[in-house]
Amino acid sequence: MNSNAPAPHILVLAGGISHERDVSLRSGRRVADALAEHGTRVELRDPDASLLAHLRASAPDVVWPALHGASGEDGALRGLLEFMGIPFVGSSADASRLAWDKPTAKVLVARAGVSTPRSITLSRDAFRELGATSVLDAISDELPIPVVVKPARGGSAQGVTVVDSVDDLPRAMVNAYTYCDVALIEQKIVGTEIAIGIIDTGDGAVALPAVEIEPLSGVYSFEARYNAGETRFYTPARLSADIAARAAEAAVTAHQALGLRHISRVDMIVDAAGTAWFLEANVLPGLTETSLLPQALEAAGHDLGWVYSALADAAIAEARA
Repeated sequence: MNSNAPAPHILVLAGGISHERDVSLRSGRRVADALAEHGTRVELRDPDASLLAHLRASAPDVVWPALHGASGEDGALRGLLEFMGIPFVGSSADASRLAWDKPTAKVLVARAGVSTPRSITLSRDAFRELGATSVLDAISDELPIPVVVKPARGGSAQGVTVVDSVDDLPRAMVNAYTYCDVALIEQKIVGTEIAIGIIDTGDGAVALPAVEIEPLSGVYSFEARYNAGETRFYTPARLSADIAARAAEAAVTAHQALGLRHISRVDMIVDAAGTAWFLEANVLPGLTETSLLPQALEAAGHDLGWVYSALADAAIAEARA
């Protein structure tokens, strides 16, 4: 943007009513602080019933959604912003809906040539109507333990269970259905867990250094994600240059296959053979003090305020094009 032009008015949205509200508040505060330190005019607001009227009255140049969970990542809010003609940072409503639904995302990414673990998707109604015992017997016959059971939609590892014994499968299904009426049962890939952030400030999608995740408990749970000291992170990941490059290429392919823009994070497992397996893509990755994408940005030598501002500038420029 023109250096003589006034700084854009950026409205950061954080909070919401999803299970990830507290994480969103922390992400939003970090984004707002970084933008303010960069000299941007920032307003931080919790979305509520007065939000749409506020948007019309204040007419921000761009909205920066730092909303995790359904309230920010399922495409609904983004669709309203598109309908109102308000630029915003992040993926479109349609792309967000595709990425938010993990089974759909897996299909699209697999079609683009990226490996993803074998899985089955099962609704709560089907689980009940077909008989829980029969269904679980069929699943365990085709997907040998260990498996990972997770809600088909959601984030921050809420409702996710690593199942190491077939006896634990019923409880894992109940746990997943607590957060979503559709569960994804997925083959567990053993290997190095990594997260690759993707940013695009207008010159194309670029993969950031992979962050390797080593939870002390062995499982990257909600607590391990957001409680300092419960997980070791290595940035860049402890991978060979060749394997790291192939993982980065696969992450960018996944980002593009889902039609994502500006910012995303692709979660993967790299197995012993060096294959990077796609797990899921996040249209608004966590941006808290313990989150992975900020670690990757800093490892790449980027100033957070500059990146967040550049993403806002890109959103404004695209809306004006």
